[in-house]
Amino acid sequence: MPRPGRTRRFRRCHTAPSHSVEQGPTLQGLQGASAASKLVPPKGLLTGGTQPRFWLVGLLLLAYLLTGTAAFYLVMDHMSGDRSANRALDALYFCVVTMTTVGYGDLVPSSDAAKLLACGFAFAGVGLVGAFLSKAADYLVEKQEALLFRTIHLHHADDCKSLRDMEANKVLYKLYTSAALLAMILASGMAFLVKVEGMRPVDAFYCVCATVTTLGYGDRTFTSAAGRAFAAAWITVSTLVVALFFLYAAELGAERRQKALAQWVLTRRTTSMDLEAADLNGDHRVSAAEFALYKLKELGKISQEEITEFLEEFDVLDVDHSGTLSCHDLAAAQTG
Repeated sequence: MPRPGRTRRFRRCHTAPSHSVEQGPTLQGLQGASAASKLVPPKGLLTGGTQPRFWLVGLLLLAYLLTGTAAFYLVMDHMSGDRSANRALDALYFCVVTMTTVGYGDLVPSSDAAKLLACGFAFAGVGLVGAFLSKAADYLVEKQEALLFRTIHLHHADDCKSLRDMEANKVLYKLYTSAALLAMILASGMAFLVKVEGMRPVDAFYCVCATVTTLGYGDRTFTSAAGRAFAAAWITVSTLVVALFFLYAAELGAERRQKALAQWVLTRRTTSMDLEAADLNGDHRVSAAEFALYKLKELGKISQEEITEFLEEFDVLDVDHSGTLSCHDLAAAQTG
């Protein structure tokens, strides 16, 4: 908090420097590159920064499916329902159906051991594999929405305005991309069920809708060996794309409500009560920085507690009590 008897002075500042190890030294007396490298946040195990490590995602998924398939292969004699001639394929099919929570019911465990195995595998699939798949799929959708944007704005992809439009409509492009992927997945599933499983088009549409929404009624399923091989991959991808579609639809709605709030904050008239609330240092005057902070608080971008912490850090670094920070202040604060 500001010290008594002192007037805090604010002034305009440039955007904060990027914490990238690639940027060079910025201030004399400070080792810019090494200091910047210390500020880089640690990379996640899975994401490796902003991009997922697909080899790790694939390895985890492969290990999960191999373990599940082997386990259910061993207990296949304790499973009841419609089984194909291929025992291993039935095990993989049941593994995927359990992992994605579709649960058709055409294959079910009948013994206590098989039931306990299915329960443990279901929790592991929902808790682990689902999270990893969503990260990988989100990255793929990001790539697709960038491609969609370049297609729409083919002749202006390098313009600054187009780049700003892309950032502003990022969620909308994600929704468009996931909707297109969903349409292709539904069409491919219907085509396969009609041609291979011999279903009527209405029954095929009914089956794919029950599958991608994980309802899994079970009256229409993949029964042939070829159908279950196709289902092992198709069910995994389709249920994930549906989840992403509704996620982006909800995110778009929240984003539009946030924009409406921002428009209201920016256009409403400022009152004397607003000035009183924006006066951080109590000098009965509101600077540009104080006014900007107040508006950010109204938008929910920053809280009063965060502002207080920033001001306390500023007071600690402001060794000479001048109301501004310099390299001398930083050096003195670090040595002190």
